[in-house]
Amino acid sequence: MAPDPWFGTYDSTCQTAQEIAEKIQQRNQCERNGENTTKLTVTIRALLQNLKEKIALLKDLLLRAVSTHQITQLEGDRRQNLLDDLVTRERLLLASFKNEGAEPDLSSPWLVTSCVIKQDAGLSALSSIISRQKQMGQEIGNELDEQNEIIDDLANLVENTDEKLRTETRHVNLLDRKSPSCGMIMVIVLLLVAIVVVAVWPTK
Repeated sequence: MAPDPWFGTYDSTCQTAQEIAEKIQQRNQCERNGENTTKLTVTIRALLQNLKEKIALLKDLLLRAVSTHQITQLEGDRRQNLLDDLVTRERLLLASFKNEGAEPDLSSPWLVTSCVIKQDAGLSALSSIISRQKQMGQEIGNELDEQNEIIDDLANLVENTDEKLRTETRHVNLLDRKSPSCGMIMVIVLLLVAIVVVAVWPTK
């Protein structure tokens, strides 16, 4: 099965966010030491722009996957939650970059467990796919059972019709064999009746 591009982009976005947090912490340390931070500032600004673009790509990929039913609604909601966390993280990093927020905590569980979250989401997606395949298999099995019942009914109908046809054919053949003798008997009976009538008819 081909890898899901959403998770590849998500992993890359998490790494970018972590790199930004490290660079901001490094810049702040340089500022405290009275060192030049221009190069670090330019680097952080470029990384923030890259983070913004990756988040936009994740939104587009998610919308496309949900609208084309490539993933279940449940999986779509799970990915949306992960995306919301990334958006929140982006805002915090931007505020920290502008010295409007607290310095990024590199030991933050969000950074440490980002890959774990991704793997958990990947396993969830795989589970959803397997569940969907199982459901499709059950539906196909049910459809086959219904088709088999229809075939059995048709077979019984054909068998009954064939038996009736054979019975009627035998009746027709029997009548065909009897029809000449029946005609002869009728002629003889009519002759006998005529003779009796003539015999008993009073003569003038």
